[in-house]
Amino acid sequence: MKRDYFAHKTAVIDKGCKIGKGTKIWHFSHIMTGSEIGENCNIGQNVVVSPGVKLGRNVKVQNNVSIYTGVICDDDVFLGPSMVFTNIINPRSQIIRRDNYETTIVEKGASIGANSTIICGNIIGRYAFVGAGAVVTRDVKPYALVIGNPARQTGWMSEYGHRLNFDDKGYAVCPESNERYHLENDAVSKII
Repeated sequence: MKRDYFAHKTAVIDKGCKIGKGTKIWHFSHIMTGSEIGENCNIGQNVVVSPGVKLGRNVKVQNNVSIYTGVICDDDVFLGPSMVFTNIINPRSQIIRRDNYETTIVEKGASIGANSTIICGNIIGRYAFVGAGAVVTRDVKPYALVIGNPARQTGWMSEYGHRLNFDDKGYAVCPESNERYHLENDAVSKII
Protein backbone atom coordinates (compact mmCIF):
# COMPACT_ATOMS: atom_id res chain seq x y z
CA MET A 1 0.00 0.00 0.00
CA LYS A 2 1.45 3.36 -1.06
CA ARG A 3 1.60 5.96 1.66
CA ASP A 4 1.01 9.64 0.92
CA TYR A 5 3.32 11.02 3.63
CA PHE A 6 7.11 11.02 4.03
CA ALA A 7 8.91 9.19 6.85
CA HIS A 8 12.69 9.13 7.20
CA LYS A 9 14.10 5.59 7.20
CA THR A 10 15.04 5.92 10.90
CA ALA A 11 11.50 6.90 11.96
CA VAL A 12 9.39 4.27 13.71
CA ILE A 13 5.73 4.26 12.65
CA ASP A 14 3.60 1.79 14.62
CA LYS A 15 0.63 0.08 13.03
CA GLY A 16 -2.72 1.68 13.79
CA CYS A 17 -1.66 5.33 13.35
CA LYS A 18 -3.43 7.82 11.11
CA ILE A 19 -1.05 10.09 9.23
CA GLY A 20 -2.33 12.75 6.84
CA LYS A 21 -1.29 13.40 3.28
CA GLY A 22 1.80 15.54 2.82
CA THR A 23 3.06 15.09 6.38
CA LYS A 24 6.82 14.72 6.92
CA ILE A 25 8.30 12.69 9.77
CA TRP A 26 12.02 13.10 10.33
CA HIS A 27 14.98 11.22 11.89
CA PHE A 28 14.54 8.98 14.93
CA SER A 29 10.91 9.98 15.59
CA HIS A 30 8.35 7.48 16.93
CA ILE A 31 4.68 7.65 16.00
CA MET A 32 2.78 5.31 18.29
CA THR A 33 -0.35 3.23 17.76
CA GLY A 34 -3.61 5.15 18.08
CA SER A 35 -2.17 8.58 17.37
CA GLU A 36 -3.61 10.83 14.67
CA ILE A 37 -1.58 13.33 12.65
CA GLY A 38 -3.32 15.62 10.17
CA GLU A 39 -2.32 16.66 6.68
CA ASN A 40 0.81 18.69 5.91
CA CYS A 41 2.34 18.39 9.36
CA ASN A 42 6.08 18.48 9.99
CA ILE A 43 7.37 16.19 12.74
CA GLY A 44 11.00 17.06 13.55
CA GLN A 45 13.86 14.88 14.67
CA ASN A 46 13.60 12.79 17.86
CA VAL A 47 9.87 13.40 18.41
CA VAL A 48 7.52 10.98 20.18
CA VAL A 49 3.78 11.07 19.44
CA SER A 50 2.04 8.87 22.03
CA PRO A 51 -1.17 6.85 21.72
CA GLY A 52 -4.33 8.94 21.61
CA VAL A 53 -2.56 12.18 20.65
CA LYS A 54 -4.36 14.20 17.98
CA LEU A 55 -2.58 16.74 15.81
CA GLY A 56 -4.59 18.84 13.34
CA ARG A 57 -3.48 20.03 9.92
CA ASN A 58 -0.26 21.94 9.36
CA VAL A 59 1.11 21.36 12.88
CA LYS A 60 4.86 22.03 13.14
CA VAL A 61 6.66 19.99 15.79
CA GLN A 62 10.31 20.94 16.20
CA ASN A 63 13.10 18.59 17.37
CA ASN A 64 13.10 16.75 20.70
CA VAL A 65 9.41 17.14 21.59
CA SER A 66 7.44 14.39 23.34
CA ILE A 67 3.69 14.69 22.86
CA TYR A 68 2.09 12.52 25.51
CA THR A 69 -1.31 10.85 25.67
CA GLY A 70 -3.97 13.44 26.47
CA VAL A 71 -2.61 16.19 24.20
CA ILE A 72 -4.78 17.56 21.39
CA CYS A 73 -3.41 20.20 19.02
CA ASP A 74 -5.72 21.97 16.57
CA ASP A 75 -4.67 23.15 13.10
CA ASP A 76 -1.64 25.42 12.55
CA VAL A 77 -0.07 24.86 15.98
CA PHE A 78 3.69 25.41 16.42
CA LEU A 79 5.56 23.37 19.06
CA GLY A 80 9.08 24.76 19.57
CA PRO A 81 12.28 22.76 20.06
CA SER A 82 12.49 20.71 23.25
CA MET A 83 9.21 22.00 24.68
CA VAL A 84 7.52 19.63 27.13
CA PHE A 85 3.99 18.41 27.76
CA THR A 86 3.00 16.57 30.93
CA ASN A 87 -0.05 14.33 31.34
CA ILE A 88 -0.16 13.49 35.07
CA ILE A 89 -0.36 16.11 37.82
CA ASN A 90 1.21 13.97 40.54
CA PRO A 91 3.51 11.35 38.92
CA ARG A 92 5.17 8.68 41.01
CA SER A 93 7.28 5.90 39.54
CA GLN A 94 5.81 3.23 41.80
CA ILE A 95 2.15 4.19 41.20
CA ILE A 96 0.53 3.44 37.84
CA ARG A 97 -1.83 6.24 36.82
CA ARG A 98 -2.51 5.48 33.15
CA ASP A 99 -6.22 5.99 33.77
CA ASN A 100 -5.58 9.48 35.14
CA TYR A 101 -4.07 11.20 32.11
CA GLU A 102 -5.34 14.75 31.86
CA THR A 103 -6.33 16.44 28.62
CA THR A 104 -4.31 19.39 27.37
CA ILE A 105 -5.68 21.34 24.40
CA VAL A 106 -3.66 23.64 22.16
CA GLU A 107 -6.10 25.62 20.04
CA LYS A 108 -5.74 26.73 16.44
CA GLY A 109 -2.69 28.80 15.54
CA ALA A 110 -1.09 28.81 18.99
CA SER A 111 2.72 28.84 19.28
CA ILE A 112 4.67 27.30 22.14
CA GLY A 113 8.29 28.46 22.40
CA ALA A 114 11.47 26.43 22.80
CA ASN A 115 12.03 24.73 26.16
CA SER A 116 8.57 25.64 27.48
CA THR A 117 6.69 23.31 29.81
CA ILE A 118 2.93 22.89 29.61
CA ILE A 119 1.44 21.42 32.78
CA CYS A 120 -1.39 19.06 31.87
CA GLY A 121 -5.08 19.88 32.07
CA ASN A 122 -4.77 23.36 30.59
CA ILE A 123 -6.03 25.01 27.42
CA ILE A 124 -3.72 27.14 25.31
CA GLY A 125 -6.12 29.49 23.49
CA ARG A 126 -6.17 30.11 19.75
CA TYR A 127 -3.27 32.19 18.48
CA ALA A 128 -1.79 32.40 21.98
CA PHE A 129 1.98 32.77 22.19
CA VAL A 130 3.94 30.99 24.92
CA GLY A 131 7.42 32.51 25.18
CA ALA A 132 10.56 30.38 25.22
CA GLY A 133 11.19 28.71 28.57
CA ALA A 134 7.78 29.56 30.03
CA VAL A 135 6.10 27.17 32.47
CA VAL A 136 2.34 27.18 31.85
CA THR A 137 0.40 26.23 34.99
CA ARG A 138 -3.08 27.49 33.98
CA ASP A 139 -5.18 28.23 30.91
CA VAL A 140 -3.85 30.80 28.42
CA LYS A 141 -6.38 33.15 26.79
CA PRO A 142 -6.72 33.39 23.01
CA TYR A 143 -4.17 35.84 21.53
CA ALA A 144 -2.38 36.14 24.89
CA LEU A 145 1.41 36.43 25.21
CA VAL A 146 2.72 34.61 28.30
CA ILE A 147 6.29 34.40 29.56
CA GLY A 148 8.19 33.32 32.67
CA ASN A 149 7.97 30.71 35.41
CA PRO A 150 5.17 30.47 36.24
CA ALA A 151 3.92 31.93 32.97
CA ARG A 152 2.22 35.31 33.29
CA GLN A 153 0.43 37.27 30.61
CA THR A 154 2.41 40.30 29.45
CA GLY A 155 0.49 41.29 26.33
CA TRP A 156 -1.41 40.21 23.25
CA MET A 157 -0.28 38.80 19.89
CA SER A 158 -1.68 38.98 16.36
CA GLU A 159 -2.34 35.92 14.24
CA TYR A 160 0.92 36.75 12.43
CA GLY A 161 2.86 36.61 15.70
CA HIS A 162 3.39 40.31 16.37
CA ARG A 163 2.79 42.06 19.66
CA LEU A 164 -0.39 44.14 19.60
CA ASN A 165 -0.32 47.68 20.98
CA PHE A 166 -3.88 48.79 21.72
CA ASP A 167 -4.92 52.44 21.65
CA ASP A 168 -7.07 54.05 24.34
CA LYS A 169 -10.22 52.86 22.54
CA GLY A 170 -9.06 49.23 22.52
CA TYR A 171 -7.97 48.92 18.89
CA ALA A 172 -4.69 47.62 17.42
CA VAL A 173 -3.30 46.81 13.98
CA CYS A 174 -0.89 43.99 13.14
CA PRO A 175 2.18 45.59 11.54
CA GLU A 176 2.60 42.74 9.05
CA SER A 177 -0.92 41.82 7.97
CA ASN A 178 -2.69 45.14 8.71
CA GLU A 179 -5.46 43.09 10.32
CA ARG A 180 -7.31 44.94 13.06
CA TYR A 181 -8.01 43.69 16.58
CA HIS A 182 -10.22 44.85 19.40
CA LEU A 183 -9.60 44.46 23.14
CA GLU A 184 -12.70 44.48 25.31
CA ASN A 185 -13.35 42.96 28.74
CA ASP A 186 -9.83 41.46 28.79
CA ALA A 187 -10.45 39.49 25.58
CA VAL A 188 -9.13 40.09 22.06
CA SER A 189 -11.04 39.54 18.85
CA LYS A 190 -10.01 40.07 15.25
CA ILE A 191 -12.15 42.57 13.37
CA ILE A 192 -13.42 40.99 10.18
